[in-house]
Amino acid sequence: MDWELAAWQLTWLCIAPKRVYRNVYFHKETKNYWARDDPAILILISACLVVSAIAWSFVHSYDTPHIIRLAFLMVFRDFLAVGALIATCLWFVSNKLLLQPPTAYSVEESNKVEWAYAFDVHTNAFFPLYLSLYLAQLFLAPVITKDNWVCLWVGNSLYLASLAQYTYITYLGFNALPFLVRSELLLFPLLPLFVGYLISLLGFNVSKHVLGAYFS
Repeated sequence: MDWELAAWQLTWLCIAPKRVYRNVYFHKETKNYWARDDPAILILISACLVVSAIAWSFVHSYDTPHIIRLAFLMVFRDFLAVGALIATCLWFVSNKLLLQPPTAYSVEESNKVEWAYAFDVHTNAFFPLYLSLYLAQLFLAPVITKDNWVCLWVGNSLYLASLAQYTYITYLGFNALPFLVRSELLLFPLLPLFVGYLISLLGFNVSKHVLGAYFS
């Protein structure tokens, strides 16, 4: 496994995510598929989630069984299961609605979005979200869960930025495939996300409710 490349990609996902998707052409040209075949990023993110589970458990004074349960939920539910669901939806939508009409010079079977590639896109988009909601929120929790509007605004803005970045990186991943058209439709979730954010500023503290449900 190429750990150095995986670390490089995780770094650039937070700085300039477009650079990460330049490698998809390399995979296609050399191995005839778009998805990564190296699980290094998957393992690194899973390890980061385990570390976060330990840190959150320390804050909440959890015992060892609770730590294991929390780590399991973060890795297998939040990251893998939810990611598989999102990847399946995007894989289906992109192959049904976003494919470029075949031409006489294209091979229709090769111009399909692979499910594994859709999951790769989720993996890429998840890491910046992890830094915000699983790591930064850990340190900000004593502030953003307070009952005043400024703290509410900070916490809700953190969720807005995290989910918006997830949506944008997801869009970049599908936009990198040359046989997809109208991939900008994948940016549509930004509209209800921003509307929901504005409504939440009227008094709904997202961080307080999410953390309360997560650690109840």
